[in-house]
Amino acid sequence: MSAAPESIVPDRKPLFGDCWGCRVLGGGGLVLSGAYVFNVARKAMKPGGPTSMGIVAQVTFAACVAAFGIVVLTDPVGKSTRKT
Repeated sequence: MSAAPESIVPDRKPLFGDCWGCRVLGGGGLVLSGAYVFNVARKAMKPGGPTSMGIVAQVTFAACVAAFGIVVLTDPVGKSTRKT
């Protein structure tokens, strides 16, 4: 029986490589898209009226898109080291 190497960790490439301009453009676009979707949902709410489930879904989607944009901008992949 052959022994497998103890630590085989594949090299992970960042989402947009090392291109800072690509990350800023992609992440910034996602953050602005989230802000746009949130603004459209906010305008659809009537003052003092009940909020529908569609509006709640839009606000949630806007927050998710903006959060993904922040993840693309900060590029956390590969920044933490594993201690063995």
